[in-house]
Amino acid sequence: MILWLINSMILTDRFASALVYANQLHKTQIRKGTNVPYISHLLSVTALVLEDGGDEDQAIAALLHDAIEDQGGEATRQEIWSKFGQKVAAIVEGCTDADTIPKPPWRERKEKYIEHFRHAPPEVRRVALADKLHNARSILSDWYRLGDEIWNRFTGKKEGSLWYYRSLVEASKAAGGFCYLTEELDRVVSQLEQLALLNQGMN
Repeated sequence: MILWLINSMILTDRFASALVYANQLHKTQIRKGTNVPYISHLLSVTALVLEDGGDEDQAIAALLHDAIEDQGGEATRQEIWSKFGQKVAAIVEGCTDADTIPKPPWRERKEKYIEHFRHAPPEVRRVALADKLHNARSILSDWYRLGDEIWNRFTGKKEGSLWYYRSLVEASKAAGGFCYLTEELDRVVSQLEQLALLNQGMN
């Protein structure tokens, strides 16, 4: 027990403040095509980051990983820097694929993000992988309720979405590290690909 206490990480009041801040930023958002509060996604991504060995800065960034993109752009970036420091702000920035309205065209934006991800620092890739893993798991779960209708929620539809997730898996394998998150994302994406092929064969 003593050894566990020595090796464990204690989350501080910074994390508690980030949790309140994230909830304030996203309190009116719901998950795409559902009535699920958006904070559920942020909490799930944060749990994956912590369980993978991420530190407090990475956990805070996980809570805030969509904040710049969805909730204020540059002004929110500056606020995150002020409240939680440069390291957290840099990770959140690294997880952001667009911070302007309107966003650039979908395919162009995703291709740029994949290339960025391939060369991103490890702390950015950990949070980004946790984000994509939870999203992919949510798609898989909803597929069993809705079938291929699920893909209509997404700009890239079925073909584009599967391309994007598969490209991220390959980029993560090429970059190295984060074996569990990468392999688990690979497993979920492979399952989605198999279901897509099965459904195509039935039509």
